[in-house]
Amino acid sequence: MTESVASSVLAAPVSPPADASSSLAVPAPRLTSLSHGGGCGCKIAPGVLAELLERHVPLPAFPHLIVGPDTADDAAVYRLNDEQALIATTDFFMPIVDDPYDFGRIAATNALSDVYAMGGRPILALALVGMPISVLPHGVIAAVLRGGEDVCAEAGIPVAGGHSIDSVEPIYGLAALGLVHPQYVKRNATAQAGDVLVLGKALGVGVLSAALKKDQLDASGYAAMIATTTQLNRPGITLAMLPGVHALTDVTGFGLLGHTLELARGAQLTAHLDYAALPWLPGVEGLARAGVFTGASGRNWAAYGAEVTLDEALPVMAQTLLTDPQTSGGLLVACAAETVPEVLAVFREEGFAAASVIGEMRAGAARVVVT
Repeated sequence: MTESVASSVLAAPVSPPADASSSLAVPAPRLTSLSHGGGCGCKIAPGVLAELLERHVPLPAFPHLIVGPDTADDAAVYRLNDEQALIATTDFFMPIVDDPYDFGRIAATNALSDVYAMGGRPILALALVGMPISVLPHGVIAAVLRGGEDVCAEAGIPVAGGHSIDSVEPIYGLAALGLVHPQYVKRNATAQAGDVLVLGKALGVGVLSAALKKDQLDASGYAAMIATTTQLNRPGITLAMLPGVHALTDVTGFGLLGHTLELARGAQLTAHLDYAALPWLPGVEGLARAGVFTGASGRNWAAYGAEVTLDEALPVMAQTLLTDPQTSGGLLVACAAETVPEVLAVFREEGFAAASVIGEMRAGAARVVVT
């Protein structure tokens, strides 16, 4: 049963000003200082997660469950009738930025991305809130909630309730529901040999977030990070209806290599990535060369590096950048070569200027090759 998030978190709800922390008598602590990780970089490492899931008891047969946990897809999909399937997903994390309103917007955008990655249209969300009530002023917490609500309003859906707890670290996210025609459900396991890979957003969010935490991110870098992490992946709705689009996912905490490897494993194909074609957010490559990155990059590589081949001619920081955790990252599309112009046009029409062709799927063992 859902509850009123604002009333359960805040003893006396307030309407914060644009900068919720600036008007407080006692300065609020930096949100990122209250958590051991941030954004999708605080996901359980892929290797540890795989070990945990090995002990999972297989589900009995549910004939209407179109997508379950078997392929590590972005969301569950349950067939309601011949015209509708329900998409269900949840995503939450600790702060990636210090501004509470931006934190709420990023977390909500990231959660809704999984619905778009399945080809669906969101219909409602429930807020998931964990906050250190005795540490953070109520105005700060209210600003987080407002950020999430504003993104959901942009997506055309309500935050219809939720659940909250008093926790040691600040946590926020959504449980999101969406609808899609069963015919247009897109999975991450159905790429075909010869498919071209198209990425919707520029990479490097993890590097920028690490720079922010070290006070090494300037205003333009912060603006670029907020712009990409709060851009809804709405092209997924249209892309799913294109006959030439065979597989779809989004790039988040496991980095570009990790999510591309999921495509390769699901299709039992080799994914070839062109490093020179990858789009990067401004300043990311320079920061990486200077040694600015998150600990999640190393954990990601340790989990799946054995299934990746990196060309020896690649830059020294290539491994770090390719495993960089992306919070609210872009859609990764596997489509027929003749569909590429249409796919890029869909991205451009929605304002995704960084959308780029980055590789292709070829016959071979399930792995990723980067040249």
